[in-house]
Amino acid sequence: MKFTVPRESLFSALQLVGRAVSTRGTLPSLGGILAIAAEGRLTLRATDMELGLTRSLDDVSVERDGTLLLPGRLLSDVVRSLPPGEVSLEHRSEQRDIELTAASARFHLRTLPAEDFPRLPDFEGEAVHLPGGTLAETIDRVARAASRDEVRPILTGVLLQAEESRLTMVATDSYRLSVKHAALDSPVSQALEANVPARAMRELARIVASEGTEDVEIAMPRNQIVFRAGEVVLSSRLIEGQFPSWRQLIPESFEHEVRLPRGEFLEIARRIGQLAQRNAPLRLAFAEGELTVAAETPDIGDASEAMPAPYSGEPLEIAFNPQFLVEGVESIETDELAVQISSPLRPGLLRPVGSEDFSYLVMPIRLNV
Repeated sequence: MKFTVPRESLFSALQLVGRAVSTRGTLPSLGGILAIAAEGRLTLRATDMELGLTRSLDDVSVERDGTLLLPGRLLSDVVRSLPPGEVSLEHRSEQRDIELTAASARFHLRTLPAEDFPRLPDFEGEAVHLPGGTLAETIDRVARAASRDEVRPILTGVLLQAEESRLTMVATDSYRLSVKHAALDSPVSQALEANVPARAMRELARIVASEGTEDVEIAMPRNQIVFRAGEVVLSSRLIEGQFPSWRQLIPESFEHEVRLPRGEFLEIARRIGQLAQRNAPLRLAFAEGELTVAAETPDIGDASEAMPAPYSGEPLEIAFNPQFLVEGVESIETDELAVQISSPLRPGLLRPVGSEDFSYLVMPIRLNV
């Protein structure tokens, strides 16, 4: 193998696929990046057996085709340090290494056995096309509600559903539930439903944003899901099991709906939330025409701040995890949001005013006093 490529292009591709390089060190091959030079293109691949990333480059001059497994982290660090300009990489079979040169800099890096690199799933079967911008925006609004606790793997994913002209994504960690619907400009060719690890979905959103991808193709070969976004292919395992019946978790009605200016409410929640430490809740006390946000952590201090609120009825105080509440408000993009509540022991719902496309349900924290 021998090729020449602009340093910036190579480094950008290494950074992208490097996010799938394993850091656990259990299998040396998973710490590598597979480089394939063929037909005038360079393709880089990496996987940690959960997530796979592939990036192809066209602005490369290939003198000799070949396939090599290169040390992922080290190669990326070396390329980062090289001066701007062209980078040449040549395989030296007798020395079992590569020679990497840029200007007067020269590196020799040992290769890994390419036959040990696992095969990534192929993009096969009928593809479903989704608009990249809509897909990325929906992921950003929903994925943060997925669980990070592997004890219940089913909750670590994002439920992806596409049917006719409607895209739906759902995530929950059992303490909060985020649901986003989006209209598609054209109906999908076939219905799609998959529980995809949230990590893979966040990577997909990042790729779509960085690549400016307008169209994302999706295929589901053999318990895997494969996304193709321009010159990048992301593959992931699917999470097995039945995703919770999320529609049944959202109450049909609430006793109160209070509309608040999103920006002001978010600033107050962030500000007062600084005093909600050591699992202390953020308290929302609703009274006639007013909302008071308060927090107290023993041995640290307390804080409170009031704002006008169109609330009427008996005073009601409800408490939430401050991080969950703030992230819910952050996920709403309209200038005004609606807080729907019924009692201190029943979940509250945040949604944008004027739209039914997004819902964020959050469980309350029981107050001792």
